[in-house]
Amino acid sequence: MTAHTWCPATGVGSMPGGDAREAAKTVAGSFDGPGQGIPYLAELPARGPGADMIGRTAGLLVDLYARVEPSGWRIGDRPGRDTRRARAWLGEDLDALEEFTQGYEGPLKVQAVGPWTLAAALELRNGEAALSDPGACRDLAGSLAEGLRGHLADVRRRVPGAQVVLQLDEPSLIAVLRGRIKTASEYRTHRAVDRQVVESTLRDVLAVQGEGPKVVHSCAPDVPFALLRRAGADAISCDFSLLTERDDEAIGEAVEAGTRFLAGVVPGVDGRLSDPAGSVMGVRTLWRRLGLDPGSLAESVVITPSCGLAGASPAYAREVLAHCVRAARSLADNPE
Repeated sequence: MTAHTWCPATGVGSMPGGDAREAAKTVAGSFDGPGQGIPYLAELPARGPGADMIGRTAGLLVDLYARVEPSGWRIGDRPGRDTRRARAWLGEDLDALEEFTQGYEGPLKVQAVGPWTLAAALELRNGEAALSDPGACRDLAGSLAEGLRGHLADVRRRVPGAQVVLQLDEPSLIAVLRGRIKTASEYRTHRAVDRQVVESTLRDVLAVQGEGPKVVHSCAPDVPFALLRRAGADAISCDFSLLTERDDEAIGEAVEAGTRFLAGVVPGVDGRLSDPAGSVMGVRTLWRRLGLDPGSLAESVVITPSCGLAGASPAYAREVLAHCVRAARSLADNPE
């Protein structure tokens, strides 16, 4: 995708509170100037089941339905109250987005849970995670891909000037790869899924975006940069504070191959914010350590909060998004 699709700052996805119009207005207002940043379809988990990450994505599934059980979300036969509620809230969020992006032209991000985090979170009828059954994982990924295809088309229809960016959230990906997802009894763990299966499934789901920009977000340590690149991610989003020097080589290779890096450098929960230049100091240091050209920073890096803002106060969430824009500007103005 062309370089201009990417902008210097964006958010991860979730916002505080339960008011869709307020959230859409905050997001659109934070990135309203040309090239300021990438507005996104806000998620409001505080509204309850169906607005949470898993429930919201379960509402997108085609021919698969999920309902809330005491133990979490479980796949069922027919759409029930929980599916209807998830879809109604998503509709409300899309209406609000459409209202506050009238005439907007530029990148616009939408987020959904990726196939592996979904398979680790959704239960089958027997109470075990879908992850326990390779056939169920395939069905789930196929249903998700179909649902995303419709969702992306809906967003493009509502905001005709948008270049839609698809973000898949995969916080459980490392646990899936390492066999760390607990069984229902919690005494054992599900066996690790083969890396090639993980990669090809991600590739199939990301493929619904065609040539459009694709991001994978993981706020866990040890992000598998090389695997995500091979699966088709144009950009990788992570919590910058969790990176270690062990990640250097993979990040260097990714950046040199043209992968964008969404660096979560601004704390997502209320606290004192450093000055904008201080927020991106770690990114500059990383670039120096990798021997990368400082001039490529503004091109390769998008500044974001460390994770979603659902746990922040509304005032802090507004402040964080504005701070991300300023921090990105500081990185572009003084790359050295």
